[in-house]
Amino acid sequence: MKKKSLTYKDAGVDIEAGEKLVDKIKPFAKKTFDENVLAGIGGFGAGYKLPKGYKEPVLVSGTDGVGTKLKVAQMANVHNTVGIDLVAMCVNDILTVGAKPLFFLDYFATGKLSVDTAADVVKGIAKGCEIAGCSLIGGETAEMPDFYPEGEYDLAGFVVGIVDKEKYITGEKIEPGDVVLGLASSGIHSNGYSLVRKLFFEILELKIDEYIKELDKKVYEVLLTPTKIYVKPVLKLLEEVEVKGIAHITGGGIPGNLVRILPKSVDAVIKKGSWEVLPIFEFIQKKGNIVEEEMFKTFNMGIGLCIVVSSQNIEKAEKLLTDAGEKVYRIGEIRKGTGKVIIQ
Repeated sequence: MKKKSLTYKDAGVDIEAGEKLVDKIKPFAKKTFDENVLAGIGGFGAGYKLPKGYKEPVLVSGTDGVGTKLKVAQMANVHNTVGIDLVAMCVNDILTVGAKPLFFLDYFATGKLSVDTAADVVKGIAKGCEIAGCSLIGGETAEMPDFYPEGEYDLAGFVVGIVDKEKYITGEKIEPGDVVLGLASSGIHSNGYSLVRKLFFEILELKIDEYIKELDKKVYEVLLTPTKIYVKPVLKLLEEVEVKGIAHITGGGIPGNLVRILPKSVDAVIKKGSWEVLPIFEFIQKKGNIVEEEMFKTFNMGIGLCIVVSSQNIEKAEKLLTDAGEKVYRIGEIRKGTGKVIIQ
């Protein structure tokens, strides 16, 4: 009796599904292309021509993931928002030095490829790229049987941006008397989800589609609110105002991220009560019996981006950001010190 010929599909990898996915996502990616894209989705490498108008261009790169927020998306079977998170985590990071994002690539890994699920994820990535004004020019889909449990996937993103060397923001010009502005977050963003999942699903034993009266939303609606992308408003600001420092408030919260841009000769004094702490954080703190210090170390607490400007530029900066649709708060000031963030 003739033995059956072993195929890659028998081992759990469906090449045809991968090809279907590429065909399905090409239109979403193409919508993000600008005139500098030379080669995009489907080839062995993606080409991007450097834009003109830079005297001494510096390329700035960043990479990140979405963390265990993916677990929530998979529990809810809602996959079209985590791609926005992925882009946001990367582009907001490179924005801190004043870089305009040029192009983005993604890595999607799973045990068994669901074309529809992967396509929804990439739709979100393309949406994020549109919001950020960058091109989705490439990526990789990896199907790895036995490596990921059924229905699970992981995501990573990679962005390249550009800034003129003379406009590269380092934080070294920050001095006493400067003001710290905070831009409102949209919610939890993409940090602290290991604690959030423990609270919501183990301690409170909530169901993924359960309605939360205090928040007037279902669990998955609250937890899958996409991370805010700050690129376009902040790039507009940089055209008009000298910005001395920008911090993306991710894991570690305001104290763990603002400290990264401070010279050792100053402190940032952040005033509690100077901005609106979103209801989701009040809910988490109350239900989890979490001390305030732990909340500030784990979550953004309603501030997704900190911007440091001189006191004479404060009103102009506030107006530009407000006109661009941002909620802006004066959350603190810079004083002589030793490079610490003090929350009082």
